[in-house]
Amino acid sequence: MTLLPPPRAEQRPYSYERHGIRVEDPFHWLRDPLYPEVKDEAVLAYLEAENAYFEAAMAPHKGLVETLFEEMKGRVKEDDASVPIRNGDWLYWWAFTPGAQYRVWYRKPAAGEGPEQVVFDEPAAAAANDYFRLGALAVSPDGKLAATLVDDNGSERFKLRIRDIATGRDIETVTEVGIGEPVWTADSRGVVFTEVNEHWRSYRARLHWLGRPTDEDRTLYEETQDLGFSVGVSKAQDKSLIFLATGDNTTDEVRFVPAADPEAAPTLVSPRKTGRHYSCDAAHGKLWILTNDDHVNFRLAEADVAAPSDWRTVIPGSDRVYLTDVTAYREHLALSQRVDGLDQLLLRTYAGAETRLPFAEAAYSAAFSGNPEFAPASYRLSYSSMVTPGTVYDYHPESGELEVRKVQEIPSGYDASLYTSERLMVPARDGKQVPVSVVYRKGFPKDGSGRLFLYGYGAYGFAIPPSFSTSRISLLDRGYAYAIAHIRGGDDLGYGWFLDGKLDKRTNTFNDFVDAAKGLVAAGFARPGRIAAQGGSAGGELMGAVANSDPDVWGAIVADVPFVDVLATMLDDSLPLTPGEWPEWGNPIEDRAAFALIRSYSPYDNVRAQAYPPMLITGGLHDPRVTYWEPAKWAARLRATKTDDNLLLLKINMGAGHGGKSGRWEQLREVAEAYAFVLTQMGGA
Repeated sequence: MTLLPPPRAEQRPYSYERHGIRVEDPFHWLRDPLYPEVKDEAVLAYLEAENAYFEAAMAPHKGLVETLFEEMKGRVKEDDASVPIRNGDWLYWWAFTPGAQYRVWYRKPAAGEGPEQVVFDEPAAAAANDYFRLGALAVSPDGKLAATLVDDNGSERFKLRIRDIATGRDIETVTEVGIGEPVWTADSRGVVFTEVNEHWRSYRARLHWLGRPTDEDRTLYEETQDLGFSVGVSKAQDKSLIFLATGDNTTDEVRFVPAADPEAAPTLVSPRKTGRHYSCDAAHGKLWILTNDDHVNFRLAEADVAAPSDWRTVIPGSDRVYLTDVTAYREHLALSQRVDGLDQLLLRTYAGAETRLPFAEAAYSAAFSGNPEFAPASYRLSYSSMVTPGTVYDYHPESGELEVRKVQEIPSGYDASLYTSERLMVPARDGKQVPVSVVYRKGFPKDGSGRLFLYGYGAYGFAIPPSFSTSRISLLDRGYAYAIAHIRGGDDLGYGWFLDGKLDKRTNTFNDFVDAAKGLVAAGFARPGRIAAQGGSAGGELMGAVANSDPDVWGAIVADVPFVDVLATMLDDSLPLTPGEWPEWGNPIEDRAAFALIRSYSPYDNVRAQAYPPMLITGGLHDPRVTYWEPAKWAARLRATKTDDNLLLLKINMGAGHGGKSGRWEQLREVAEAYAFVLTQMGGA
């Protein structure tokens, strides 16, 4: 089959000038001026042409996509269910029915016998729309009502509704532009929530009393001081306080109101200080505060609720131990740490005695999860590694028992003994040692003849855990090794690892990824040109940067919702995320040096006349995080500039946003498409 020529976007003269430098942007017109609505006929025609080209290019490989999809689906337990967890008088859990895309949420009485109740039926709620996402589900303290947040188009503007659990009917719509987690008042009569404005910025926290008109809702806090700050709400583990937090990527400020008196004047914990993060929980009349004020890896402090700004150190900061989270229960502080890049979970009594929960593997992912009560009899946690399926444990502090409650079932079968994983330390060009987690099927050749799939993110301090994936097995069984590069920009090796990959150190992230690939070549996992790379969002920016800098290293690149028009986006403070992103990337509007640096690596602005590897680029028409025109403009410029005949595909989900299609099978099919693209371009199919 001969593929017809790819779409060619028209180049229209457009340029702008900043700091005395003129920047040409011939594909600027792909941004519909009416955004977030997209109605420009020429724009839609180009996107549809790209989608048609994608379908035509993948048509000969539908059999492979279907094979991969069925393999992946066969590893998913169709009637999967969570382990019930107690919250008040009820046990709560979710379950899928065979074939269902979405789950149903249930509960039953915790004590004695009683019928199970449906709390929320996602399949029923999703039936009327092509896209569905349940963003939050919060049951009132009296157990009668549920606050739900639903997105039905991928725009991440959620409808907040109140549901009567007994009847299964929604009785109120509170807002259609909600976001985050709603929080109930202590008496179950009101709900505190956050809203986004027309620029999709979470700018205020409001209180709604049930039964009252929404125009009577009271604003508890609105961010007016800093355009880039986002507002969020949460509830203390002991249920006494509702926290009203505001902040950006570098700075936090927290207030609280009593959950029993939410209309009281909010109490400020401590005023914002640029560069200082802090978060709070409450128990035993004290605030428990995690902060990086005197050590980059955070310390734990306490303060009396009556004097919240007087912080006293409980656990000092450490060069080796990175404190990442704390939850205050009645008997213990549950501490999450990272030591040498590996998760550590500890329970600490208020007298100071610590117990570290034991895990035997050399590389793994572990976290406390699903512990809503203040005084649980045991602590729920999750665990997996790159070879060990997800496992749910209950840790019993009285006996020290780590009780297995669930092991991820793989219906089509899985033999962990067939696979092995490694954790390598690969030298970067500046001498730093970059951790790389690798998994492969035993017998994989380390003579350079194999194929490698390398994943990276590297931004916002998000660590990519070395956890289990059933989909990944389809690559491993076709002779690929799969690796995760724990590059700077993430906080895998501590908060300083994050700081070393942002602002004027941003290029460390790109260099680390390339150097990790070259280190894996040196270790025999592949040779240049036999490495597939994948990243999404900020990881898509990474894909664009390394495609420009080292195109010969890659045999194929998958860039999902890629943040690639970095310069233009950071220059546009009308876009939803831009002001809040300046602490991460720099402000090129005011800072000439930031402008020059971003311009030097922005993937769209650095496309050049050279050969590029085969590339699959995805986007979402309703994506508020990475707007659709970023991948569209990038693909258009690549088509107009590159010198090779390698396949370049652009797929824009016309009814979805940042996360791609909704529903577990639709998401799985998109993974199958990405893997099929790699296999057909690099071999192994």
